[in-house]
Amino acid sequence: MGMISLRKFIEKINMDMGFTGELRYDEPLALHTTFKVGGPGDLWIRPDAGCFLEYGAFLLHHAHAEGIPVFVLGGGANLVVADQGIRGIVLDTGGWSGLSVTGEEAIIRSGTRIDAALDTLAAHKRGGLEFLAGMPGSLGGALWMNARCYEKSLSDVLVSAECLDTHFQQSLVPYRSEDYSYKQSPFQNQDGLILSVRLRTVPRPEPAIRQEMDRYRLDREHKGHYRFPSAGSAFKNNRNFGKPTGKILDALGLRGLQIGGAAVAPWHGNIIINTGNAQAQDIRALVLHIMEQVQSTLGIQLEPEIRFVGDWPP
Repeated sequence: MGMISLRKFIEKINMDMGFTGELRYDEPLALHTTFKVGGPGDLWIRPDAGCFLEYGAFLLHHAHAEGIPVFVLGGGANLVVADQGIRGIVLDTGGWSGLSVTGEEAIIRSGTRIDAALDTLAAHKRGGLEFLAGMPGSLGGALWMNARCYEKSLSDVLVSAECLDTHFQQSLVPYRSEDYSYKQSPFQNQDGLILSVRLRTVPRPEPAIRQEMDRYRLDREHKGHYRFPSAGSAFKNNRNFGKPTGKILDALGLRGLQIGGAAVAPWHGNIIINTGNAQAQDIRALVLHIMEQVQSTLGIQLEPEIRFVGDWPP
């Protein structure tokens, strides 16, 4: 669908649904990812919370019927958007944020930033999620990835998720242990839209919660997660390899390896950074080079944590 047709489509949708929020054509997606790279989205749209549910279902349904691709964007962590950008519609969930606490459980909207959710829960004296402190991104993205850090996964505290299913109807997806594994969730293999996450919490004094969160944030800072734009760990760890991926890459002397503006962090083998002028293609080329070198040298097939999305050349 051409840009003129896309404009007509969204103008009709917005008129029918009374859209409120932000909408921009040819929006640089580097502004919306932690790597700070990526070309334009044909149409970037962030509905306000007041219209998000009905609008999202309506938009997805009609876009699907018209053959218009829709990419759902959370906090932009773990993403490298192609330099050519993303065709169609980028539906940003950032306006769909907030949480409520019911007994020992917290219901958190998918667009809520992780640190914002943890700070609100601390004020409610609800702990149990401190291991996520300092992680960039949204709760919806964390569930999609089944985020893991400090020996704990999001699925360890998951009760259920509410989603728009493939028929664009709201549905409840209860937690089932067989659906989750290391950085794997059932949402990676299906279309739809995560709306909210219901998590178990535990009562704790607020000072104790904040002290533990500060400890994790400081640890991330010391590991250099925030020195340059990045996505944290570039590759998944695999216990069958015998040691963490970062140590494998260190042993091969890959720290500091650079292609264009993308480099393996000089201080950590499993962090790829944007040194300031990286293109998406630099990051992709560096990831592929590392995978090929590890495969040819050690016979190990690395699996990236980074998702490469958008309009990549063949």
